[in-house]
Amino acid sequence: MDSTELYRKVLLSISGNQLVEKLSLQYGKKLAGKFIAGDTLAEALAEIKILNSKGIMVTLDHLGEGIKQLAEAAGYREEYIRLVNGIAEGNVNSNVSLKPTQMGLALDKEACYDNIKAVVSQARKHNNFVRIDMEDTPFTQATIDIVLRLHAEGLTNVGTVIQAYLFRTEDDVKRLIEAKVNLRLVKGAYKEPGTVAYQQMSEVIDNYKKIIKMHLDGGVYTAIASHDDRIIHWVKEYAAKNGISKDAFEFQMLYGLRMNDQEQLAKEGFRIRCYMPYGTMWYPYYTRRLAEKPANLWMVVKNMFK
Repeated sequence: MDSTELYRKVLLSISGNQLVEKLSLQYGKKLAGKFIAGDTLAEALAEIKILNSKGIMVTLDHLGEGIKQLAEAAGYREEYIRLVNGIAEGNVNSNVSLKPTQMGLALDKEACYDNIKAVVSQARKHNNFVRIDMEDTPFTQATIDIVLRLHAEGLTNVGTVIQAYLFRTEDDVKRLIEAKVNLRLVKGAYKEPGTVAYQQMSEVIDNYKKIIKMHLDGGVYTAIASHDDRIIHWVKEYAAKNGISKDAFEFQMLYGLRMNDQEQLAKEGFRIRCYMPYGTMWYPYYTRRLAEKPANLWMVVKNMFK
């Protein structure tokens, strides 16, 4: 296990501690604001307009996951419908991302499906797209099943996320490409055991390149979500060498990270999309961002003393 992977596992373990969470919630909101566009939809829409003016597209995410009561899911559903309508009314270049556990997946799969379907149906009215985020492995198959079911019912304006660190990923990619499902390809940000996921970062990167290549070679539109310069340069070189148009794929990065690089990619003619969360339920998202690499934590520590 390399040092970066060890760092990630340790930080994800620590973040689950109740005392750490309590202290973070008490003192960390200002620091978390680096990665979050604001508490409200209005604040997020204002940020989207700024990014759009720089040639950066957005996918907007209302923060929240792991609800305890199904009634909470209805509130998230209505917020997402309001979000989809707000994007249309604001005439901004943004689609939306949501987590299936927000919509009740851990409590009632059928109710979850109905909630997600309501959001996807509303998005289709505005010719917009919904990305169903991929969470940890207890929900992997159920999430894929939801997307395939929506496609079978004619709602093709929905896609999901595939995580390169899972052993099952290559088979999932083949199946979803065949079903013409739009995918966001990521390394993976959850703590997963060695029984289901690669533990060495070199193996994760090799698998990541493999699934990106499967998309690009197959003529399937590819969303590559990464801040890893090795991946970004490799994609650029592979696309140029094989005559793959810049319109055939997009890079995706997170709000608050490498914003200058996102703007530079847009200036170079690449499609770039910024994953922008907003809302008050920021702690789980924030800790996963810190766990991705030591530089993120160091950035936060430096800001503490400014």
